[in-house]
Amino acid sequence: MKPQGPRRLREDLIAQACLEAYGSVRHDGRLSDRALDFVLRQRKQLYSNERRVVAERVYALLRRQRLVDFLAEKGWKGFAALSVSHKDLVRLGISRLVEGEDADAVADTMAFKGDDAKALRHIFDTRAKLEKLPSLERFAIEASLPDFAAAKLVEEVGDEAFAAAEAMNVRGPLVGRVNTLRGTREQCIAALEQEDVRVTPTLLSPLGILIETRTNVYSLEAFKKGLFEVQDEGSQLLGMLVDAPPKKVVDACAGAGGKTLQLAAQMKNRGDLYALDIGERRLEELKERTRRADVHNVRIKPITDDDKALEPVAALVGQADRVMIDAPCSGSGTFRRKPDARYRLTEESLKEHVEIQKRLLERFCPLVKPDGLLIYGTCSYFRDENEDVVKWFLGKHPEYSLVPAERSLGKELAAKTCRDGFLRLFPHRHGTDAFFGAILKRAK
Repeated sequence: MKPQGPRRLREDLIAQACLEAYGSVRHDGRLSDRALDFVLRQRKQLYSNERRVVAERVYALLRRQRLVDFLAEKGWKGFAALSVSHKDLVRLGISRLVEGEDADAVADTMAFKGDDAKALRHIFDTRAKLEKLPSLERFAIEASLPDFAAAKLVEEVGDEAFAAAEAMNVRGPLVGRVNTLRGTREQCIAALEQEDVRVTPTLLSPLGILIETRTNVYSLEAFKKGLFEVQDEGSQLLGMLVDAPPKKVVDACAGAGGKTLQLAAQMKNRGDLYALDIGERRLEELKERTRRADVHNVRIKPITDDDKALEPVAALVGQADRVMIDAPCSGSGTFRRKPDARYRLTEESLKEHVEIQKRLLERFCPLVKPDGLLIYGTCSYFRDENEDVVKWFLGKHPEYSLVPAERSLGKELAAKTCRDGFLRLFPHRHGTDAFFGAILKRAK
């Protein structure tokens, strides 16, 4: 019997699933990952390759939504009068063209006929109208960013803004962090290769692996045995700033604990690592992850989001060798993975994030002992949440000073990843999500 080739895609089923998931995000306000998870769980008849296509097309459309809307509104006759579902179908078709697919193939697989097929084939004629717009307005549409966010990106990276926007509008790589409590990077790679997974070492993080095979990593034996965790390379570098000794260390915004587990490995499972968070459900997930990773030194402490937050760790005031605040932020550095987040971001919500970040620094800095370190980080492009917050904190706390990030990263790695003493990562430069990190030292 001849081996069967890949199953032919059932484009009608794919389009239905795409429209349902995209509509749930755009019109109902659901988060993209949850909307896709719900739709794909309901549509059990889809093959695995079809499910992957659904996710890719929905995310691609969300990443390019402003550009797709401009092309549709300016180049598709009668677009405004179409039904909501028909508009979304048109958007899906245009998005596929923006991603480089052939117009005739898209028209055929989406059953566009007559005027619809003609409009699709000529949709890029509309770009001439885009070129006539003022440069910043044009950039915001091409980048599919809110106007204010596009302006801030230009301020941050200047002539590299277009490259930066392109990097945030493609799918991010799948990266893992090797759990050194379970073995070396070489041993982890060998174990994954035994499962027919192609893996290469990351270029920046000495702990990272780039997983090139498209697979469900959570079903792999290497993952189940705790040999690695899924964690962006930039996040790993932020964790490296802590350089946690086997003493008293606090992860003040632990969440589900990705960096907590990294710090535990730095500490070689010794000392006391306190994982704090206001989300008890995420901390429950951390408990499971610590078991899988063979981590024993984590002390999980749910806290409140008010002036009583430190009560569960009152004995730690002035005693912690390291305190890490991986602060809630705009998430602009992860737009390639969470593309719908950009459309929920406003100037007002950005200001709210900044106030939260300042409050967290004020709340947790008392834990740091004299001569100890406070590590502040975000996954944001924006200076408002990064350098400006650190400047504000140092202005209020003269007992703290900035320590160059090369203290933890070393000169060679810091030369590639740091600016003005801060960790500063960008997708278009480093291939990571955008991350910021600062090391602040308390005086003796």
